[in-house]
Amino acid sequence: MGAQIFSVDYYLAVVEDKPGEGSRFLSWLASQEVNLLAFNACPIGGGKSQLTIYPVNSFWLGHQARQKGYRLDGPHHAFIVHGDDELGALTDIHHKLANADINVSTSNGIVDGRGGYRYILHVDPGDFEMAQNVLEVTDDPEAWRKFSLKIYRRFEAMG
Repeated sequence: MGAQIFSVDYYLAVVEDKPGEGSRFLSWLASQEVNLLAFNACPIGGGKSQLTIYPVNSFWLGHQARQKGYRLDGPHHAFIVHGDDELGALTDIHHKLANADINVSTSNGIVDGRGGYRYILHVDPGDFEMAQNVLEVTDDPEAWRKFSLKIYRRFEAMG
């Protein structure tokens, strides 16, 4: 399988940088049945940490956050890439972006231990649409049928 690239929304939240704050936020997300594609936490100074939340359903995350009074910054846009783990798997993607003079601002990836990988990359918001074109990423919801995501819990709408 070659690399498959999807555009994804993400949101930022700021919490106190102290033990248990990230855990409480993640527990709250789970209690509201907000399923995540990815999550990242990083200290930003001043006693604060920034949480980056990549939800499966942005609408549901936003609805739940408003109900709780959480302030989320977003949606912002990134790319999630997945494919077969092979030497140089990401070089073609980075070459295409570099040749279009698009800088990858941040990225993170991991292999799944079964021969595949997942990778998140961010570009400057002003370059996002051009990056979509360069990487031939569509906003068509049908494209997500190719995204392999096993949800082990049965979700029911909350009242």
